Parts: sequence; C-alpha cells; structure tokens
Amino acid sequence: MTENNKDKEVNEKLTNMKITPWEVDVSGSAKGTFDYDHIIEQFGCQKFDPSFVQKIQEATKELPHVFLRRSLCFAHRDFDKILEMYKEGKKFYLYTGRGPSSEAMHLGHSISFLVCQYFQKAFNAPVVIQMTDDEKFVFKNNLSLAEVTGFGYENMKDIIAFGFDPELTYIFLNSESSHYFEENTLKISKMISLNEAFKVFGFDMSANCGMLSFPSKEIAPAYSSSFSFLPKQMPCLIPAAVDQDPYFRLARDKARGLGELKPATLYVSLLPDLRGIDRKMSASDESSSIFLCDTPEEIAVKIKKHAFSGGQETLELHKKHGADLQKDIAFQYLRFFMDDDKEVDRIATEYGSGRMMTSEVKEKCISVVQKFVKNFQEKRKEVTEDVVKKFMSKLKKI
Repeated sequence: MTENNKDKEVNEKLTNMKITPWEVDVSGSAKGTFDYDHIIEQFGCQKFDPSFVQKIQEATKELPHVFLRRSLCFAHRDFDKILEMYKEGKKFYLYTGRGPSSEAMHLGHSISFLVCQYFQKAFNAPVVIQMTDDEKFVFKNNLSLAEVTGFGYENMKDIIAFGFDPELTYIFLNSESSHYFEENTLKISKMISLNEAFKVFGFDMSANCGMLSFPSKEIAPAYSSSFSFLPKQMPCLIPAAVDQDPYFRLARDKARGLGELKPATLYVSLLPDLRGIDRKMSASDESSSIFLCDTPEEIAVKIKKHAFSGGQETLELHKKHGADLQKDIAFQYLRFFMDDDKEVDRIATEYGSGRMMTSEVKEKCISVVQKFVKNFQEKRKEVTEDVVKKFMSKLKKI
C-alpha cells in the first residue's frame, strides 16, 4: 500500500476514542484515558523515536525542548524527513494556530506554541499562525463574529508573549486575511467530498454550511504556495495537539493531487485538566483549568483543591505502593513545565516509591506553574498594539 493510500485509509477509519477538533471523548478507550499507543495505531502516525532528540541536538548544538526530551511529543508524520532535509541544508516553515473562543488562554493552549517557538529559535524557521475566528463563529452559536474577532486580537497578544521572532512570524485573522490564499482554499474544497468531510470530522445533518467549508481554510496554510513570502514547495512542519489531526491527515491525502508537498506533523500530548487525565483542559470549566491570567493565589487554590492525586488512600498504602504517576496531575504538570530533568526524575522516584507525599508534589507544582505564568504575564505586558501590527504584517520574501 502506498503512503498516499495509507493516509486515505486512515481518514476512513473510526476510532473508539472520539477525537475531533471540537470534541475529545476517551470513554471508548479501554484505559479510560488518552491511550496514545491506540491513537498512533488508529490514526496511522509514527511513534516519536527517541533518537530524534540526539539528532536535534546535533543539528542545533543545543539541548532540545523538554517536550522532546520527555517524549511528550509522542507521534509524528514525516518528522524524520524534516530533520534529514534540514541536514541537507533545506529550510522548512512552521504552521500552527488558535481558535479564539475566549479572551483568556489557559495552560493547555500554550503547549503547541511553546513547541513552535522552540523550533523557530532552534532552526531559524519562519512561522505562520492562523487565528480561526471564522471557525469559532460558525461552530459556536453563542458567539458573535465581533466577539470572536475581539478574542482573536487578545489571543494574539498572548501568543506573541511566548517569544516569537517578529522578523520570522506572520499572525493573521481568517476573517481579515484568508482571502490571500482563497485560490488554494477553493482547490482544496473541490477535492473533499461531503461524505469524506462527514467521516473525517464527525459532522452530522445538523452541521451548517460554514462548518463544512471551514476545514479547507485550515488546510491551506499547510502548503507554502498559500503565502507569497514563502518559496514554492517549502516543507511545512506542524506541531499540534492530536485533536487537530483530522485536518492534517486530509492535507497530506490531498497534497499530491494539488501538486503540493505533504506537510509533516509532530503531535504533543494533550495537557490534562486538573480533575483527571481522562479530560483535556478546557476554557469552559474555570475551576479545573489554569488560565494564563490567573493570580498566584488562584493557581495555588486550584492545584491544592482540584488537582487529581495519584497517591494512595491511606498513608500506609502510599508508603507501601507509592503513587500512580500516570494519574497524578501535579506530577504530570511538572513533566510539562519543570526544566530540571534531574529534579523531575528525583520526584518520580521518591513519589513513585511512596517516600514523597502528595502535598509535597503539589507544592512543587504550584511553585513551577506560578513561575511560568508570572514570566508569561510580564512578557504579555510588553505586547503593545504596535507590536501586534508588526506581527500581522506580511514577512519579507524568504
């Protein structure tokens, strides 16, 4: 079976876990949680190879990001080819995005942007960031176009605060700028049948026409020909959460017919919400999500009160069996946000053996998350309207 046919076959499969860009339901999983091995099998991804970490370090002469070192980047499609092309002296660009459904972003939203910013800096790669205010308008009955566009501008400030390079980053709102790649959007739309859209995205007969037409707009930036400042046939790398995979499976499936390169993807684990690893963090549940605008006090209360513990029910059992690190939210957050590998390993050993208590791990988690959010908020204050305009200006030809 050819690689192109494999992509097409994956698009026609249904997984026991419902994972779409708008819904993540793991109730059908045998583990009752994010079963990443199952996701890899069902979606036809390749497992992230630990050897990539060494290859990245050799290419950049720097220690790779913690998400890479700790296998939080768990799957990919053709990421190995991106590394090989870079080794041969070929450049690539990065593509990511944000659907602005709320004024404030939470920790879970930060993950793909942190990965993207790392790759931009390490590989000196241009980045395009799509703000899908149009998507949120057609999918959310309770939001007006003016509201989601306003959220988009506020979210841009958040994204810029992650440290992107203004000389290598183009951020755009679909409602204002998607007409620049309308030609590609139309070509893509013509290649996606209604039946295919229903299967891949889980649409039903209640879907409106805007929902059906939107995916082509998210696929278009995965091809460099959508941007006048990028060379034609420039390889694209898309670091993303796995719930965005349906778009990029289709982008790969349709690439050959459009005369485009297949985009490569790198999938990062979903950050669970405070209540348990069977749920991704959601802005709709304020008590179980940590927002990037939260105060240190709010962060402490949320983690102490709501963070699901993997510790045992009694002190005796905890000392005997140790904590379940996979289910412990505070420890999982340390894996995402603590820089010190040795300290993470030490906590894993001590807590996993029962020598460290849940309260100690939560205190560590509170300190680390408070520091991350504080640093972010300080950078966010520096993002003025003029800075936003700079990022929304098209890049010089690369």
